Amino acid sequence: QVQLVESGGRLVQPGGSLRLSCSAFGFPLNYYALGWFRQAPGKEREGVSCISNGDGNTYYADSVEGRFTMSRDNAQNTVYLQMNSLKPEDTAVYYCNAKYHYEYWGQGTQVTVSS
Repeated sequence: QVQLVESGGRLVQPGGSLRLSCSAFGFPLNYYALGWFRQAPGKEREGVSCISNGDGNTYYADSVEGRFTMSRDNAQNTVYLQMNSLKPEDTAVYYCNAKYHYEYWGQGTQVTVSS
């Protein structure tokens, strides 16, 4: 079955860190442009970071630049989002996305930043 499966979301205190994982099943990630998105309650889904399938460069939203790091491990067919210095406004459901000839979305993982 072709799918993306995210994991790693949980409750964390402000200033803490989390690493989200997104594993692909049924297709190879190495040809795909990859992205992390998030959706907070009452807000639209927004892009957080992405890795181009062309030059391999990584791009970040201004709100997470310098705090989040996106990486990919083609051998593990997995993409990661390392999140440091977390803030309450980072609270959201985080989704990974893979796009090439087809586009896939994961089911999402909840990240809650609260004391």
